Amino acid sequence: MKLWLHYLIYSPKIVGLHTIYIRNTQINQKEIMTYYTILGSQGYVGSHLVKKLRQRNIEYICPKRDEILTRQNYGHIIYCVGLTADFRTRPFDTIEAHVCKLKNILRDCEFESLVYLSSTRVYKNRHDIGNEDDPLEINPNDCDDLYNISKLMGESLCNVSPKKTYILRLSNVYGNDVHSSNFLSGVIRDALNKKKITLTVTLNSEKDYVSIHDVTDLILCITEKGRYPVYNVASGRNITNLEIINKIKELTSCNVIVAQNAKKIIFPKINITKIREEFSFSPSFLIDDFQNVFNDFKAINSNYHNSN
Repeated sequence: MKLWLHYLIYSPKIVGLHTIYIRNTQINQKEIMTYYTILGSQGYVGSHLVKKLRQRNIEYICPKRDEILTRQNYGHIIYCVGLTADFRTRPFDTIEAHVCKLKNILRDCEFESLVYLSSTRVYKNRHDIGNEDDPLEINPNDCDDLYNISKLMGESLCNVSPKKTYILRLSNVYGNDVHSSNFLSGVIRDALNKKKITLTVTLNSEKDYVSIHDVTDLILCITEKGRYPVYNVASGRNITNLEIINKIKELTSCNVIVAQNAKKIIFPKINITKIREEFSFSPSFLIDDFQNVFNDFKAINSNYHNSN
């Protein structure tokens, strides 16, 4: 790998303004090869995608967070930029990440395709199954809908762009995301560190979880040969908080308290017919993978505390 002109380079052959070296040999700038540009490569999904590309010996670049991208060809852009659980306290950053930066890329850059990572959270106000082609309902008077509105604005920009784009609506991604403030990471961390979990949502609350490995595999499959503009990327099965807590209890001796004012939150099931039929997708399930997820958390958590 070479650090060159503010880019982390993994041996790409690029058309544009940058001089790239591979094995100490300068590459002719007119030589074209397919490669990936990962925006948001320091985030959870972006960093795992970089690992996947490296494992498959696929060429990529990772522009820095504040890098101003020029009008060169960026190959296949994967737009992983975004906020998650902290969007409520960072509303302006949320809009900047989900809409404003995307607008600049679509307007100013050349690329073979762009994959925009959206969220199945946009189905929050539906009471049935979340289908890619169904109308969606949002409420600007609900502060929690800021996230959905920003993601749908990003989707809308992709839809009106004359350039080739894909929209991937990701459900709740699970894996070794130890430092995340999402529900799953939070309860596992509390079980390990505090030996006590306090729930502010009910045990019968439920939502869909998708493996980080399934996510990165599908991103590459859809980028290379996707037939549709919008895909749900999910397991297609909701998991209740009770199922998660029971798994944690099997592995720890922690106490669980449910707050008296705990809210019941049930997200709609997600339709994954498109990815099943087009890519023969067979999802992993959180409950089946829970032992491995927990062991990863335990190992990383232990190393963190030992180093401090």
